[in-house]
Amino acid sequence: MMIEFTRLAMGLMIALFHQPLADFILKQDRAMVAVARRRGFPLPDVFSTRSCRNFYFGIGIFVALYQLLRIWMLVR
Repeated sequence: MMIEFTRLAMGLMIALFHQPLADFILKQDRAMVAVARRRGFPLPDVFSTRSCRNFYFGIGIFVALYQLLRIWMLVR
């Protein structure tokens, strides 16, 4: 049961800190795409900042809701 509460907390933390998390990952993605393009690999553009933030917020909420459902099923 402790693992479920830990996963719930992780989902809530991802949802709470989705902006800095998305900005960090987006910065790394842009750097990797720039390096790949310099070496001749045609990669598509990375996601926009807004869509990346929404994506990580959605992941955090999904994980939290999934874990709430699992906790509810274990208690029931």
